[in-house]
Amino acid sequence: MLHIGIECESIEGPESWGVGRIVKKLLEEIARRPELEKEFKFFLYFKSKIPDYPWLANPIFAKKVILNHSQILKNLRIDSFSLYYYICLPIKLWFEKLDLMFFPNYMLSPLFRGESLVMLTEDIYYEIRRPDLRLRYKLAYKIFAEWWAARYATKIMATSETSKSEVSKLFKISPDRIVVNALGVDAPKIITRNQQLETSNYVLYVGQAFPRRHLRETMLAFEYLVEHTTERLNLVEAQPLSSLKLIAVGKDKYNPPIIKKLAEETNNRLGHSAIIYKEYVPEEELTALYANAKCVVYISSKEAFGLPPLEALSYGVPAVVSDEPINHEIYGGNVFMVRQPITPETIAEAIKDGLTNEIRRQKIKESAERILEKYTWQKHTDRFLQIIRSQKLQS
Repeated sequence: MLHIGIECESIEGPESWGVGRIVKKLLEEIARRPELEKEFKFFLYFKSKIPDYPWLANPIFAKKVILNHSQILKNLRIDSFSLYYYICLPIKLWFEKLDLMFFPNYMLSPLFRGESLVMLTEDIYYEIRRPDLRLRYKLAYKIFAEWWAARYATKIMATSETSKSEVSKLFKISPDRIVVNALGVDAPKIITRNQQLETSNYVLYVGQAFPRRHLRETMLAFEYLVEHTTERLNLVEAQPLSSLKLIAVGKDKYNPPIIKKLAEETNNRLGHSAIIYKEYVPEEELTALYANAKCVVYISSKEAFGLPPLEALSYGVPAVVSDEPINHEIYGGNVFMVRQPITPETIAEAIKDGLTNEIRRQKIKESAERILEKYTWQKHTDRFLQIIRSQKLQS
């Protein structure tokens, strides 16, 4: 039987963004497979608490909390994540008899000893070089991702072929050390189209608002679109453009934060609540927002994968994305792409095309099943298990 460790701090809170969403979906899928109990035991390591997910009760999981006094540490102004991730967790793992430890959070502590699988993306490389990134994050990513994980992890997991190529080049990692495991999306949930939402006529942004995802420029583009387009858009049920809204969901990762203030200023200039900004919405509301959107806008300059456009496609909703290699890999031509350079004007042009080009919208909807069959959490989990099995054979 293989004993596999998984670092799980990212799923302790109620919000499931980024790494947390990936870990959550992986564990949910493992819990659905009783046949794995004969082959695996998964040891899940949490920083300060075990979340209340019913599937965590599955006997295939052994759950362990590393820091039981996080409130005391908080009162003492000690960074509990750093203490947990870089010191306490790797020391704890010295005494665990694991065949492999999976670190999905891009970083590896020099104190860790043993076989490791670390998820790493090119996003981290560019984050390190962002001038407005806080020093403590810059140092953490530099030391524990770029210097240590890239050099000393047994295997690196990339989330796409495009990302593998970028990670190999940027971090100077031999391609032989990198395995590819594409992410997945859920099967679409049944949604009542008339489910009550704040509006029925909107474009949608979902995701943590890092500067590279250009939410600021998207908001300016939306204002430009409303101010400079007078015709009625057939794809929004012949409603006037002035009734169209932009709903943006995700934490503001600009430094300093700018999104809430920009939304307020834009609404004041337009004279009505054209932009609705929320840091987080429950899963049920997010599902309804995806299903009822006219299009999803996700303009990221650097992305190892990018789930929101794919999640939107599962509901037949077209996406507006940047003209980057990763989007060609996943979608081919079945998205609306923002031409370079990315500006509010080029984003506005792509959004307008995404709302009005009926022929392309229909073509994108027809391509959905073919694209989505490649990207499921079942297949992601299958590949993860195969990576583990293969690594054990090599060690």
